[in-house]
Amino acid sequence: MIVALIVACEIGFWVLLAAGLAFRYLLRMPRIGMALLLCEPLLEVVLLVVTAVDLKNGADPSWKHGLAALYIGYTVGHGHRTVKWLDGHAAHRLAGAPKPVGPPRYGMARARHEGKVWLGTVIAAAVATGLLQIAVWYVDDSSRTGSLESWRYTAWRAAGIHGLIALTYLIWPKKAPDAPEPEHRTTLTKETTRR
Repeated sequence: MIVALIVACEIGFWVLLAAGLAFRYLLRMPRIGMALLLCEPLLEVVLLVVTAVDLKNGADPSWKHGLAALYIGYTVGHGHRTVKWLDGHAAHRLAGAPKPVGPPRYGMARARHEGKVWLGTVIAAAVATGLLQIAVWYVDDSSRTGSLESWRYTAWRAAGIHGLIALTYLIWPKKAPDAPEPEHRTTLTKETTRR
């Protein structure tokens, strides 16, 4: 049941997002669109409550409960950035707003951007760890909580791997390609050499 609910929450996330953006930009009803977008966190609250009730009713803590905690953590850590990115692109395509500026591609600006994205993963891991710890205290039986504890390591392992990837942008910043020489300078040089 928990896995089905996680899938339903993921589908619900995208349905609410699409509906919110459609109301904001296609139907020109920005308040209704904003209200739909603000309903997104309710999906995570429902998932959290159902997971807690499942544990309360005596379900053995398993990978499903750990996955639910990671899903909620990911939504907290990266959900706002995802919605903001999609909102900017919807505004551009559907409402004539200027094209959103993409992330920097080179140098230290790119390293800073990757660091900010990594901080979202750290927040996700911290939220997941907190929820898993609460679940461990809630169950209060060390013989049944081993799978929940292993998911904490999974969350921090993912954050560590992402941190190493982000660190590569700092250690080996990607250099911008050399700018081609402007065409008018080349033409000017050719004319000067002919004289």
